[in-house]
Amino acid sequence: MKFALSIIALIAIALIVPFLVPELGKREGVDPNANLPWQIELDGQGGSSVFGLRPGVSTVGEVRQKLGNEIDLAIVAEPNETGAIEGYYAQVALGFVLAKVIVTVDAKKELVLEMRERALKAKHMESTTRKITLSQDDLVAIEKMPVKAISVIPSVQLDEVTVIQRFGAPGERLVVSEKRVHLLYPDKGLDVVVDGNGKELMQYVAPRNFAELREPLSRLEGEKPQAQ
Repeated sequence: MKFALSIIALIAIALIVPFLVPELGKREGVDPNANLPWQIELDGQGGSSVFGLRPGVSTVGEVRQKLGNEIDLAIVAEPNETGAIEGYYAQVALGFVLAKVIVTVDAKKELVLEMRERALKAKHMESTTRKITLSQDDLVAIEKMPVKAISVIPSVQLDEVTVIQRFGAPGERLVVSEKRVHLLYPDKGLDVVVDGNGKELMQYVAPRNFAELREPLSRLEGEKPQAQ
C-alpha cells in the first residue's frame, strides 16, 4: 500500500512541478519563459495582451500565426441555442505549459445563423452539444474576424494555491460548489476556474469586457461569493 501511494505521489509531482519550475518543462523550439498564461500585459485603456494576442482585437488569422495552423474552426451550439464560432487547438505549447486552447470569435447572432444555414454538416459532441462544420467561404471570411475570448485548459491539474502563486490574489473568489471555485481578476480580464473534479479553465477577455465573464456567474444556482 505504501509503495502504491508513493507511485501516486511521484506521478502527481511529475505533473505539477513543470508548471511551478520552468526549467523542468523545457521543450525543443519553445521558449519556456514566453507566452505563459500569467504573463498578461495591460495597455491602460481597458485592453490586454496574452500569448501575443489581444482579446477583442486580434483576428483569427493572427491567432493562426501565433498558435499554429492546427486550429479547428466550427460553430459549437447547445440544444436550442444559436451557438458560437469557436477555434479549437488540441495542444499548444504556452511557454513550458501544454494546454488545450479555445478561441471564441466575435460574431453577432444574425451572422452565426447565416453561417449555420450555409453549414456543410453537424455532428454531436459530448452530451448533446453540436459541432457544425462551416462552409469554405465562411472559413475564409472568419480569418479576418476578431477573437473576443481565449480559453485555456492546462494539461496539468492545478490547485488554488498554485493559481494564486502565479496570478496573484484574485479580486473576487466565487464558490459555486464544494469542488468548483472561480478566481476572478477584473483588472486582468481573467476568470480562473479551479475544479477539484476536472480540469482547470482560464478564460481571458479584454478587461473592459470583463462583465461578459462575470454576469453569467450571477445566475449560477447556489452562488456564494466570498471576498478576499
